[in-house]
Amino acid sequence: MADVAIMGQGYVGLPLAYEASKVGTQVLGFDISQGIVDALNSGTSHIDDLSDEDIRSMVDAGYQATCDAGRLAEASTIVICVPTPLSEDGGPDLGPINAAVHTVSEHLRSGQTVILESTTYPGTTDEVVRPVLEQGGLVAGKDFHLAFSPERIDPGNEKFGAKNTPKVVGGHTPACADAAAAFYGSFVDTVVRAKGTREAETAKLLENTYRHINIALVNEMARFCHDLGIDLWDVIAAAKTKPFGFQAFYPGPGVGGHCIPIDPNYLSHSVRSKLGYPFRFVELAQEINATMPAYIVQRVYDLLNEDCKPLRGSTVLLLGVTYKPNIADQRESPAVPLAQQLIAKGADVRFFDPKVLEWSAVPEARRVDSVETAVTEADLTILVQNHRSFDVDALALKAQRFFDTRGVAADGDKVQRL
Repeated sequence: MADVAIMGQGYVGLPLAYEASKVGTQVLGFDISQGIVDALNSGTSHIDDLSDEDIRSMVDAGYQATCDAGRLAEASTIVICVPTPLSEDGGPDLGPINAAVHTVSEHLRSGQTVILESTTYPGTTDEVVRPVLEQGGLVAGKDFHLAFSPERIDPGNEKFGAKNTPKVVGGHTPACADAAAAFYGSFVDTVVRAKGTREAETAKLLENTYRHINIALVNEMARFCHDLGIDLWDVIAAAKTKPFGFQAFYPGPGVGGHCIPIDPNYLSHSVRSKLGYPFRFVELAQEINATMPAYIVQRVYDLLNEDCKPLRGSTVLLLGVTYKPNIADQRESPAVPLAQQLIAKGADVRFFDPKVLEWSAVPEARRVDSVETAVTEADLTILVQNHRSFDVDALALKAQRFFDTRGVAADGDKVQRL
């Protein structure tokens, strides 16, 4: 028997399993990948935030990983932590959620609590998940509990994790919320009760839409500040000294990860499909952030032109190709469209990332063995992601041209900032 079965043992589900197992909860980790299951049962981690030692401690505490969906019936609580990507038309792809929910419905028993954590559009828990779970005759709020609790995992964040990040919970009924809150309250420091599932679903979308829009704001400011000869990084440093009414956001080569480029689109799609009008802030922010790689390419063209070099045939070195610093996660990394557009214009693109040994998303880009040698050979080096292992100032001094998209390099004749 298990206290909880967590469906999806990735960046969201596995840290949740880890924290639950630490307080003695008997955790069953369900995943459709036999390779992941075998690795976890042998004590091997596949995500940045947990080490092999962490996984071994889970196993020692009774954690088991499995591909056997029949074992879901053993658990008192089932938490769904599957991916929610975008479809080809930019709308939400509920395929993974639908597959997971149908699997749960085949093994659902009276008295269980089912919690959806996967980010999605408002109404999904009630309109998509509940009808499938009730097909067998059990009724949500009466025979089983149903709730939504948005995942708030920030991969690579050394300060906030699954335990000390407040957990928002919205139930189909108050009793459903009570059951979900009691589960999370056993290992999460703070549980926040939302009015219902729709409010909990929308809270997650608001959080990431807020970031998405503010990142777009500074990305657009980066463009005109460059044209006006204004140092935006100095502007931000000055503005953030105000102790109220301002939160610093920073420009970059685009947005990446499993949340910011995706979640606001779920909200925008929901508004358009249900209400018939656009969520203009989100769509404008998406347009600005999505065009940042192209803007970087134009800046590269201009910088090489100053050195009397064409972009075609020039060697461009990308430093850091993950979506955020100090982790190996490459999901939706803006380095991908940046490299692809440079290659399309004839550049010889090379890369170095201490976290990435093989960049399957851009096979045409060759990984260099020595970053120190590569920066001296490249016609232009771009700091795309600032991993802590990079000695940025030393690399900038060795480079022929150094384009800093993260605002961390010291001023110099060969250094240009976004």
